[in-house]
Amino acid sequence: MSNQTRLQALSDFLKARRAAISPSSVGLPEGSRRRTPGLRREEVAQLAGVSSTWYTWLEQGRDIKVSSSVLDCIAAALQMTKDERKYLFALALETGAGNPVLPQEEPSAISPSLQKILQELKYCPTIISDRRCGIVGWNEAAAHVFLNFSKLPVEERNMIRLLFVRKEFQRLAVNWEQFVSGYLSIFRAYYGQYVEDQWYDDFIAEMRGTHPDFNELWEQSRVSTAPDVVLEFRHAKAGKMLFHLTSLQVHGTTDLRCSIYTPAGDSNTEAKLKQLLEQHELN
Repeated sequence: MSNQTRLQALSDFLKARRAAISPSSVGLPEGSRRRTPGLRREEVAQLAGVSSTWYTWLEQGRDIKVSSSVLDCIAAALQMTKDERKYLFALALETGAGNPVLPQEEPSAISPSLQKILQELKYCPTIISDRRCGIVGWNEAAAHVFLNFSKLPVEERNMIRLLFVRKEFQRLAVNWEQFVSGYLSIFRAYYGQYVEDQWYDDFIAEMRGTHPDFNELWEQSRVSTAPDVVLEFRHAKAGKMLFHLTSLQVHGTTDLRCSIYTPAGDSNTEAKLKQLLEQHELN
């Protein structure tokens, strides 16, 4: 991303985190004169042990000198998670994670062992995606719960775009915003990790211009490499289904992620999924 875009992303992130911190959680009175939610800039500066002017410049996205030690104090004041801290450092120091920006004209290959894992997770819808949230692999359960990705052109198999483009996803997920936010938190983690890859800026600009809902959810999104959420689906054929989403990083030469939707143990979701697959086999 360009320097201006990076600093704007840093500004937006700091504002969002500051707004998410309640004064009482850091030992400050809530007060009745607060016009906006969260902490004031001067309160963050005080908690971090920096000048109010310096923190204001940082949050405004000015190109100022920062150090790792000061960023640690900012991260602590804003109660950042480990992933959010990495994101802060990537944007403020323009370091990313030391990963080279590799072209992705061709989809990442799925190894035979990973393909075997997909097949073995028969009753757990599973999706393999790359660092741009492009879908590069899925199992039969995922094709029946979500949609048959094989019928989509390769260039359209981006999970973020599909969540906003395909009405099937919006009808499927009862808590659609939570469903989307989980993927956006992963996407934001990648955005910070590959800070030099212009593709992310182009994609975000496209989504902002095409899908108004994206703007609000993107601004609200957290940063997480492995969000753990419970999702309720209303499947057209199977009815109510409950899943736990577990996101795993696939170690190796390719930057792949395995998103596993495990049927909730206290529900009849697995039985419904088995019936759904059996009906397909009969047809």
